[in-house]
Amino acid sequence: KWLAFSMFTPKKVANPVTLPGKPEKNDWAKAPVYIDTMQYRADGRGYLPAGYKHIYLMAAEGGTPIQLTSGDFDHGGEISWQNDSKAFYFSANRQSDKRAQVQNSDVYKLTITDKNLTQVTDRFGPDHAPALSADGKWLAYLGYDDKKLAHQADQLYVKNLQSGEIKALTADLDRAIDSFSWDGDSDALYIQYDDQAQGKIALQPLNGKRKVLVDQVGGGSYSRPYTGGSFSVSDDGGIAYTQMSTQAPAELALWQDGKKKQLTELNKDLQLSRDIGEVEEFWVTSSVDQRKLQSWLILPPNFDKTKKYPLILEIHGGPHTAYGPVFAMELQLMAAQGYVVLYTNPRGSTSYGMEFANLIHHKFPSEDYNDLMDAVDATVAKGFIDAEQLFVTGGSGGGLLTSWIVGHTDRFKAAVAVNPVINWFSFVLNADMYNYFSQYWFPGMPWEKPEHYLKHSPISYVGNVKTPTMLMTGESDHRTPISETEQFYQALQLRGVETAMVRIPGASHGIHIRPSNMMAKPAYITYWFNKYKK
Repeated sequence: KWLAFSMFTPKKVANPVTLPGKPEKNDWAKAPVYIDTMQYRADGRGYLPAGYKHIYLMAAEGGTPIQLTSGDFDHGGEISWQNDSKAFYFSANRQSDKRAQVQNSDVYKLTITDKNLTQVTDRFGPDHAPALSADGKWLAYLGYDDKKLAHQADQLYVKNLQSGEIKALTADLDRAIDSFSWDGDSDALYIQYDDQAQGKIALQPLNGKRKVLVDQVGGGSYSRPYTGGSFSVSDDGGIAYTQMSTQAPAELALWQDGKKKQLTELNKDLQLSRDIGEVEEFWVTSSVDQRKLQSWLILPPNFDKTKKYPLILEIHGGPHTAYGPVFAMELQLMAAQGYVVLYTNPRGSTSYGMEFANLIHHKFPSEDYNDLMDAVDATVAKGFIDAEQLFVTGGSGGGLLTSWIVGHTDRFKAAVAVNPVINWFSFVLNADMYNYFSQYWFPGMPWEKPEHYLKHSPISYVGNVKTPTMLMTGESDHRTPISETEQFYQALQLRGVETAMVRIPGASHGIHIRPSNMMAKPAYITYWFNKYKK
C-alpha cells in the first residue's frame, strides 16, 4: 500500500554576502561557496550541497511523495514496517552536537498518520539496521556501546516491544555482525560474520545456542582478497549466499536442510582460459608476543618449489579489515608475472576478536610492522624465495604501512604506496572523516598531541628511505587526499631517492571502481617492480 524511502532534500541557505548585479554581456566567475557545516565533503561524492536526507512516503501505485521527517539531521538506513502499515522503524543521528557524538545514532518509530516520532533506543553508540520480527513482538538491530576505540564491533540486539527488555544475543561471540535476517517463526535470526578471515552464517535463537550453518561466505570484492559477502533467506528457510573461492570470483550457492549446492558457474570460462595461481594458507608466529598470524601465498602458474622467485608483500587497508582465501584479480595478475604474492592479517585486522583488532589502538603503525616482517621472514624460510628480490605494496592503510616500511628497512628492492597516509597531522585536518579520525584513532587533537601524531607518521622517517618508491592516488580522493602522496613524493625528490607519482584523474579512494583504473593500478605496480627486478 505504501512505499517509504529516504531522499536527499536540499536546504536553502542564504548567501551572507550580496554583490552588485552583473553587467550585461559580461561573464562573471562562479560565485564563492560559503560553508559552515562540519560535514561538507565526502569521498566518492565530493563537496556536498546544503541539505539532509529525509524519509518520504508515497502510495505504492504512485503519486506525490510526502516528507515525514524534518530538522537538520540525516534520516535513513534500513526501514522496517509494522504489519499493519501504520508505522515503521529507522535509524538516525539526531544529536544536536554532532562534533562530540559523530556516531551516536538511535532507532526511531514513526507513525505515518500524525508523523509522530518516538525514540526506541537511547545510549551512546550507533544503533542501526532495525528489523521487526514477523509476529511484531521483537525489534532486532545492530550496534554497540561506544567506547571510542579504533575498532568496535556491531553486536545483535533484540528489544521486546511489549516489556521494553533488551537482550544482547551475540555478546559472547567477539565478532562483528555484518548482517542478519529473521526466521519466519520469530524465534531466531540468521546472522553473518567473519571468523578468522572466513565468512559464516549461523542461526541465533532468541533463547538457546547458536549454530553455524554455512561457511565459505565471501567474495564481495574481486580486485583484492577482502572478506565480505552477502546472503538472503527464503520463506522455507533456504539460504542463498555468495560462496568464496580462491580460484574465481564468487558464485551463488544455496543451503537447504543442511545441504549446500552451488547454483551458478558464471566464471567457468575464466577458469578454463586462464592459469590461476594456487593459494596456500599458513600461519606465522609474531616475534612481538607469539601470537599466530593467518597468512596466504599466491603461487605463480607452473610453480616449481626448487626454483627461486621474487616476492611481493601486499598489505590490506583499513587497517581494521581482513584479507581471506578469496579470489583477488590484482594479486593474481602479479603472480602471473612470476612473483610469489604474500598477504597476511597483522595485528589490527578484524575477524580475530576485539582485543587483536585494538592492539594498534592509538598506535598505528607500530608492532603491525613487526608482524609483516615476520610473515616475510617465514615465507623466505620456505626456500623458494630470492631474499634479494623482495617488493612491497598496499593501499590506504596498506599504503601507509608501505611508506612506513621503507622508512624502517632497506630490505625491499622497490615499493608502491597506493593512496597512503603520510602525515597524520595533515591527514586528520584534511580527510573527509576528520571528526571521526581525530576522536577515535588518537589520544587528542593534533595541536594537543603533535609528537604523538608525528611519531606514527611515515613523513618523520623519510630521511631513512633508500628504497625506490612509487606513489599512486586518485586526484578526487577525499579519504586519504592526494596532498598526502605529494608530501612523500616531494620529500623523496628533495632527498634524491628514486620515485614516481601516478595520479588517477577523477578517482576517489576506491581507485578500482572504474574498470580501466582497476587494470591500470596493477599494471603500474608491476611496471615499477619489474624495473628493479633482476
